[in-house]
Amino acid sequence: MFSVFPTARLRPSPFYASAVAEGMTAASIYNRMIMPTSYGDPEAEYWRLINGVSQWDVGVERQVQLKGPDAGRLAQILSPRDLSNCKVGQGKYVPLCNHRGTIINDPILLKLADDLYWLSIADSDIWFWASAIAAERGMTVEVSEPDVSPMALQGPKAEDVVAHVLGDWVRQLKYFWFKETEIEGIPVAVQRSGWSKQGGFEIYLKDGTRGTQLWNIFKEAGQPWGIGPGAPATAERTESGLVGRR
Repeated sequence: MFSVFPTARLRPSPFYASAVAEGMTAASIYNRMIMPTSYGDPEAEYWRLINGVSQWDVGVERQVQLKGPDAGRLAQILSPRDLSNCKVGQGKYVPLCNHRGTIINDPILLKLADDLYWLSIADSDIWFWASAIAAERGMTVEVSEPDVSPMALQGPKAEDVVAHVLGDWVRQLKYFWFKETEIEGIPVAVQRSGWSKQGGFEIYLKDGTRGTQLWNIFKEAGQPWGIGPGAPATAERTESGLVGRR
């Protein structure tokens, strides 16, 4: 048995303290960050995801921000998917390919403005890849990692919890579409998306100093629906059938 602690080279997410307080017992390393993978009772995590609502720290899901006049052009170069009809407020699943056509990442793209995009990436150094492509083509675009960290609410009751916090307008969001808003003064983007088949939302926190506050808002709001902590690993076990059904 061993422990892993945050360091300068292994960052915690803004929700790390909340995950520890919830009883995190296992974690993985993802995008050089600590990603919770278990809270000690996988069966309880499983049933919350299947029947209720599960709260996830997925701050490891980093954003690669493309900003500037050529942001849309660079986004299109990076992905083989046609983005010409992508609207502000819309997200799309966009595999990224290298020069040989091999998929190197499969993020969700979020279009925040005509000159501002996020790539919500899986585990790899897409920031460096995108920066290199932009530089070699002489493009007018800034590639960076903004202070943005997602928290997920997953499960069939997730919509009720998010609507309780933000209002019934969230029920009208189409899959992968999002809206920027505030929760008690905390800047966020709210998107219908997630890693599980059960559906849910990702709340993109845009101020890393307020992670614990945001976590607690949804934790408190979700009490009537039996909210509890979970992790993407639970979704993977669910979909693979590794956790038995009753």
